[in-house]
This record gives sequence, C-alpha cells and structure tokens, in this order.
Amino acid sequence: MRAALQSEIGQDKLEVVEDMQAVGFGPGKVKIRIKATGLCHSDLSAMSGVLPQPAPFIPGHEGSGVITDVGDGVTSHKIGDRVLVCWLPPCGHCPSCRRGQGHLCLEAFGNVATPNFQRGESSIFGFAGTGTFAEEMVVPSGCAVPIPDDVPFDIAALIGCGVTTGLGAAINTAKVEAGSSVAVIGCGGVGISVIQGAKVQGAAQIIAVDPVASRREAALRFGATEAVSPEAFADARNRITAGEGFDYVFEVVGKSQTTQTAYEMTRRGGSVVVVGAGALDDNYSINMFSLFFDEKKILPSMYGGGDVLRSYERTIALWRAGRVDLAGLITHRVQLAEINDALDQMRTGVALRTCIEL
Repeated sequence: MRAALQSEIGQDKLEVVEDMQAVGFGPGKVKIRIKATGLCHSDLSAMSGVLPQPAPFIPGHEGSGVITDVGDGVTSHKIGDRVLVCWLPPCGHCPSCRRGQGHLCLEAFGNVATPNFQRGESSIFGFAGTGTFAEEMVVPSGCAVPIPDDVPFDIAALIGCGVTTGLGAAINTAKVEAGSSVAVIGCGGVGISVIQGAKVQGAAQIIAVDPVASRREAALRFGATEAVSPEAFADARNRITAGEGFDYVFEVVGKSQTTQTAYEMTRRGGSVVVVGAGALDDNYSINMFSLFFDEKKILPSMYGGGDVLRSYERTIALWRAGRVDLAGLITHRVQLAEINDALDQMRTGVALRTCIEL
C-alpha cells in the first residue's frame, strides 16, 4: 500500500512509498482503511524532533475510515463500521481511568513503542501508535471509535485530536465561566477550537493573538471578538481589562516564552491554560513569590483534559446543533499551507483527504 514516510528526524520532506505493509493484526486488533486524515502540529513537532518519536515513522494521528477486518476477541466492532482514530484510548481499568482521567492513561502508551508497519525487512513506527498517513493501519480495537453515519470522514478525523483538544481545554480544563474574558495565543486549528470552546461557554471577550494576519482574520470568523498581533497584545489587555489581565489565557504554541507571556497577561487569581505540546528541554520557571502572591492557576491540558470518548460525543452534538463550525475549520486548515508534494501524491488515486494545520 501507499504511505507517506519520514525516514529521519529533521527531514523536511515526506516520501510517498508504495511498498508499505500494515502489520500486527491479531487478537484484539482491527484493520482500518483510512478515508481522511489531518496533519496536526504535533506531527510536525515529531518530524522536527521537538516531540520524541522513533524513526523511520509514518506521521498522522488524526484519522477516520472503515474497518476492513477484526481480530479474534473483538466484539465491539464489525467489518464496515465507520470509525475515527483515537490515538490515546482509555484502558478503563488503570488508576487514571478509574479516577475519570482517561486522557492520562499510561497503558495506551504501550502502542507507541510497537512498530505497526513494515517495509521490506525494516520495522516502521506509526506516530503516536497510529500512523494515519497510510492507506491502511492496524491498531488495538480501542483506538477505533465508531462514528454516526451523518458525520463526514474529514470532520471525524479532526474530532480525533485537534478539535477535541481545543474544545476540551476551554470546557473541561479551564471550565471557562460565562461573561469572562479570554485570550488565546496561537490560532492554528487547535487555537481556533479553543476559541470556539470559549464561545460555547459564554465568554464575553475572546481575544485571538497570532503573528499571521490570515489566522487573525479566521479567528474572528470562528468567534473571537478581537484579534491582535503579539506586539499589540499588551495594549489590548490594558484597554479591555483596565490593565488587570484576562480571566483565562490559553497558550496554544508549546513554548516557554509564550507561556511566560500568557502568565503575564493573566489577572491575579486567573488561569493560565497550557495546551501546546513543547520540547523536553524547553523549561518554564516562575519565581515563588509570584506563584504564591498572585495565585494564578497554571493548568496543563492534555488531549482536552477529560474523558475523550465523552468529548467526542459532545463535539458531535455541538456540531449537529450548529454551535461549533467544523467544516469551516477544515477550509481554514487547508488554506494555511501545504506541507509538500508528498501529500498531493497521497491524495491522487486514493480515498485520502488531508487537512493541513501549521
């Protein structure tokens, strides 16, 4: 089958190969024919080495498709089921899952260390234990979450990570209060989803902060009440909050520098919500007096900070009700950039749609 391959970390182009095999099928596993996939910024971070990922590997962890085979012992799925790919499925029995924090399930990370593709004699990893930049993939049955017939494959793919992460950061992690002030630093696909989540929660002011003008314009279409460049952020804080700072500031970049900015722009007693996935060697520090005296809450948000399966259901309900715009988000992501010709090749002659986020 075809797949887009990253041979080495730091390589700036993907290679489309036609001799890849999906391996590991057996008891408890399912095989999925991929119909749509999204390129999340986490894929780019793994490709550049910011996030740890063994190579060679196939990027992609936002995906959807149709089950083409089920292994022994799988009773929850059947051939022909439409599913989205959950790269971090809760096991249901570990301490985190029992506490209702399935997004922190460590058992699921066992999939990450096991290659699920092969090319010739070489074992190939799928990013985050999945690898949706392939025509087919084999994953544990828990990674395949059934989707209703009215949910298009491209929308389902985005729900699998970026949308769930952004909406969940606002709804689950921050629990944004109605009438509050919100700032979002970074307006890619996840940042736009944070904005939509804050809007759903009833925030009165939602300020989008991004250096790219087209992203700022998009943020306004998705619910931001104002969009500014990073250079104008301080002025916006002073004007909108009389210098006090915002109730919630979301960092959706994954860098200590922007996290510090988020902290400075948050009011005393407010919440700094860290959504961006950063590097292992990028450390954030804060002085102990400020931590105590200002009582700002620092809230990391992993995969939307809640039960991912419940979050999928909630997202679909909000989409059906017209409360969140997912079709527009696809257009927004595609317009941002094209990664390279490899993805164009993948789209030619195969049922694969790629939604780009940079």
